[in-house]
Amino acid sequence: MVKIEAVVRPGVLEEIKDGLSKYGIRGMTVAQVMGCGLQKGRKEVYRGTEYSINLLPKVKIEIVTADKDVEGVVKIIIQKARTGEIGDGKIFITNLENVIRIRTGEEGDTAV
Repeated sequence: MVKIEAVVRPGVLEEIKDGLSKYGIRGMTVAQVMGCGLQKGRKEVYRGTEYSINLLPKVKIEIVTADKDVEGVVKIIIQKARTGEIGDGKIFITNLENVIRIRTGEEGDTAV
């Protein structure tokens, strides 16, 4: 099993969800987060004073899936999130030792 974490622009979330749904991904966790990387934030003016805003709004998507589906999931996220501009995001892939469904006690792939 693998955990895929993608940090992307908020505007692409619906497209990614639709693509993953069509692929057969049933579950995911989505959180609104703030972050910066190469994008380095932006400058805004408030009442005549310029402020640097280093953290930009992003969306973090977490998906746990079987090893065989990793390539397909990553491909969908890249297709839907890529604009070619700085700030498109990152994907992190981590191997999981075990998953346990609290309600039933199922473990491993059956718990996903």
